[in-house]
Amino acid sequence: MSTLTVTFTETDGTVRKIEHAAPGQSLMQLATAHNVVGIYADCGGGCTCGTCHVYVDPDWLAAVGPPNPLESEMLDMAENVRCANSRLSCQIALGPELDGLHVTVAPDTLT
Repeated sequence: MSTLTVTFTETDGTVRKIEHAAPGQSLMQLATAHNVVGIYADCGGGCTCGTCHVYVDPDWLAAVGPPNPLESEMLDMAENVRCANSRLSCQIALGPELDGLHVTVAPDTLT
């Protein structure tokens, strides 16, 4: 099985390049498995909390695609930090087309 590489930029600017990500897992699962700062995943991937909010690098927007209606509603609850490239990482399934993906963790709105 081939593996993927994903790069996260944490809110403090720390860049975390994670190699050997497994296709099929969610971006949120990858982030929590590697302790990416700012990805809390409070709902465990149920698209009900918004604590895995990321900004997709503009070069990757077409490959990742837009949020579904439920995800969009959740993102609306973080309207002060929502951007055109906002996504919930629990809703992004990793596949070969996302090898090299770069995302930035959204600011923490819980504190």
